[in-house]
Amino acid sequence: MTTTFNVKVNLVEVRVVVRDSKGQAIGNLKQENFELLDNGKPQTIAKFSEEKAGRAVMAASGSIQMNPPDPLHPATPTATAIPIRFISYLFDDVHARDADLAQARNALKPLLAQMPPNERAAIFTTSGLTQLDFSDDRIKLAATLDRISPHPIGQAAVTPCPNISYYMADLIQNKQDQRAILMATQDAWDCAFLDDPNMYNQAKALAETTAVEELSRHDSQVRMALSILKNVIRRTAEMPGERMIVLVSPGFINPDELSSELESMERALHAKVVINTLDIRGLYTEVPDVSETRLPSATIAGVIQEYTTAENQQDSEILADLADATGGTFFHNNNDLREGFQRLASPPEYSYVLAFTPQNLKLDGKFHKLKIVLKAPAKGTIQARKGYFAPKGPADATEQAKQDIEDAVFSREEVRDIPLEVHTQFFKPDQNDAKLSVVARVDVRHIHFRKDNGRNNNDLTVVSAIFDSNGNFVTGTQKVLQLHLKDETLEGRLGSGLVLKSNFDVKPGSYVVRLVVRGQDGQLAAQNSAVEIP
Repeated sequence: MTTTFNVKVNLVEVRVVVRDSKGQAIGNLKQENFELLDNGKPQTIAKFSEEKAGRAVMAASGSIQMNPPDPLHPATPTATAIPIRFISYLFDDVHARDADLAQARNALKPLLAQMPPNERAAIFTTSGLTQLDFSDDRIKLAATLDRISPHPIGQAAVTPCPNISYYMADLIQNKQDQRAILMATQDAWDCAFLDDPNMYNQAKALAETTAVEELSRHDSQVRMALSILKNVIRRTAEMPGERMIVLVSPGFINPDELSSELESMERALHAKVVINTLDIRGLYTEVPDVSETRLPSATIAGVIQEYTTAENQQDSEILADLADATGGTFFHNNNDLREGFQRLASPPEYSYVLAFTPQNLKLDGKFHKLKIVLKAPAKGTIQARKGYFAPKGPADATEQAKQDIEDAVFSREEVRDIPLEVHTQFFKPDQNDAKLSVVARVDVRHIHFRKDNGRNNNDLTVVSAIFDSNGNFVTGTQKVLQLHLKDETLEGRLGSGLVLKSNFDVKPGSYVVRLVVRGQDGQLAAQNSAVEIP
């Protein structure tokens, strides 16, 4: 799913998915079925549209252009599939257990083997030790999955004494919780000193030391995981088309002092990267795994179980928060991990784009809470991002134009504010090199001109970008065409339009050409074309 979020002339757009009780996306809803609130205040929906995933894919695939015949090297018509969806699978090998990772690997592998030709996948791990950049090579993807294994930082002992979780350590050290101190001391007294009455103070000291060590170990793991997540967001944002991350993790508690790391979520919001999350534990139980830990004594077992339950609940909160913050989905409490991967990697069949102009918007960069409500008789569960960041200061026209163009280049959406025709042709001087030409015809009849001193004025920024078959940016050019046309000159151009041409030196291979034209007032045209050079 591509989540739309723009702030242009104070216009905010947000993509919404409505699901029924079976988790299926609901279509055919109307604008009057929705109510939108910004920081609790109702807003007027200024723009509304329904989008279907199948239709979007067909539009992107239908934009493929055949190469015009070249007199020296005739082109063979191709039907190269344009990659329109890029999914980063991020495995949390820092926190996950080996058994859970194995189940997740086995669940994802057959889905990657059946990956559609217009999709690319990348595999990353929170330890940074295993990774594969975006690819459609099923063999490499499967081999990379097989290499994923646990890589915890500062691995605790198999039978720790005392057995102090991060949740308990936080209660002991940061909150000075006397009950938690008593439980940890009792555990240390049981396992290390065999309840020797002369060693109780030593047991308390051991419990406090262990709590400090667990806090340090956990904080290091969280820093590592969130740092890698930030890098994966950055990498995913560089890809064109629909971009999403599937975070596969048992979850973890994010300490307050590390909350600044979650600023990376703002980057995901602005880059339109959706983060879906999968709780790798599936339908987990509260029964401790005796193979991985030492059971507490009967005198404290009930309280320790209470702490374990609370920690498991808090672990999953960050997975829910990451999904909610970016308009994603959180798959949890379900052992069918294959179904989870299938659901998280597939865009919903129906989605809706709602746009509004915030009332009395202050340009202070602050976060605004969004709430989408279904009006009766419509029913369903709303999936949408929870808010947006207001701009910081007045919008700079130059920066806004730059951002518009960048967003358009790294999209697969075709925009037709200005009618545009794109063709490609190539010439091969030898077997190892090629000259690729991108030829575009712009229909001037739909350009908004400004009249000044008897001339029709507009500056068109034209960007031609070349991407390889895996969606990686190869090269590109940007030109500014300054139009100052007399009426008679413009009249003569109405039939023929403007012809623009860009040339590139490339190697033989499959490429996707993305052409973007933007006028001074924000008018935009964007088209895709595919070419295969043998």
